[in-house]
Amino acid sequence: MKKISIVGAGRVGETTAQILAETELCRDIALFDVREDVPEGVALDILQSAPFFKFDGVLSGSNDPHILRDSDLVIVTAGFPRQPGMSRADVLESNVRIIDQVTDHIMTHAPNAMILVVSNPVDTLTYRVAQRTGWGRERVFGQAGVLDASRMASFIAQETGFSTRDITTLVLGGHGDTMVPVTRFCTINGVPIAHFLSKERIAAIVERTRTGGAEILALRKNSSAYDAPGAAVAAMVDAIVNNRRRLLPCVALLDGEYGETDIAMGVPCILGERGVESVVTLDLNAEERADFQRSAQAVRIDIERLNML
Repeated sequence: MKKISIVGAGRVGETTAQILAETELCRDIALFDVREDVPEGVALDILQSAPFFKFDGVLSGSNDPHILRDSDLVIVTAGFPRQPGMSRADVLESNVRIIDQVTDHIMTHAPNAMILVVSNPVDTLTYRVAQRTGWGRERVFGQAGVLDASRMASFIAQETGFSTRDITTLVLGGHGDTMVPVTRFCTINGVPIAHFLSKERIAAIVERTRTGGAEILALRKNSSAYDAPGAAVAAMVDAIVNNRRRLLPCVALLDGEYGETDIAMGVPCILGERGVESVVTLDLNAEERADFQRSAQAVRIDIERLNML
């Protein structure tokens, strides 16, 4: 991939740029932000860490959207972060105005790019970007499930004492309190977690996963999470850049899968060099299906609000 641009040079955008630079997933990384001088400062700071981490490349920043030109991938992290006590849906009205402007910039300067949406509420904003661009779901998708699955894996590791390297988790649905950690598909080196944990402990982990972002926000007080979100974005970029065709939970537009249409939410996807190559439809049991439908309804409420803005 020749060029990756990041819209939003806040903490998530900066962390993402740092990881992409260190891992040399792309040698040309551009940061765009409306705050004067901020993206230039972030780019310069990361560049000056290159001798320590031994990476080469070009990092640049600008307040001019022209910096997005010829991007292969645009990662959108811009928007107002939620404050303690707020849900992700609470920032919808303010962030939709930002996402609309960003989308127009991308269409003008990087009409052939893929778009990876990170800004919250990510399911609704991914839907908005797809609606506004008219681009297919292979090119417009969002990040949420990779982060939620990582949080769940870390909680399982804390609870069991086992290595995170051996823990596989799967979280579907909307990125919010109604997300659906599918415990049946969560394993430790292939062994179901139910072999090691009681139903009560699994239920506690599921609940902590659903409120994982709020927990960090409450503890930090002046900032939401950014280290794990940046790493989650980088994992998705790695799958695309190296055409790994990884099975990852991504926010994708649904067209009949899981009985849902005209909605974007977290589902298992094959992620490769063409973006979302396909959606994998799992055979959910009755409880999982009900949870997924409940999560879809929560996303639809936000989409209805979106359509009235």
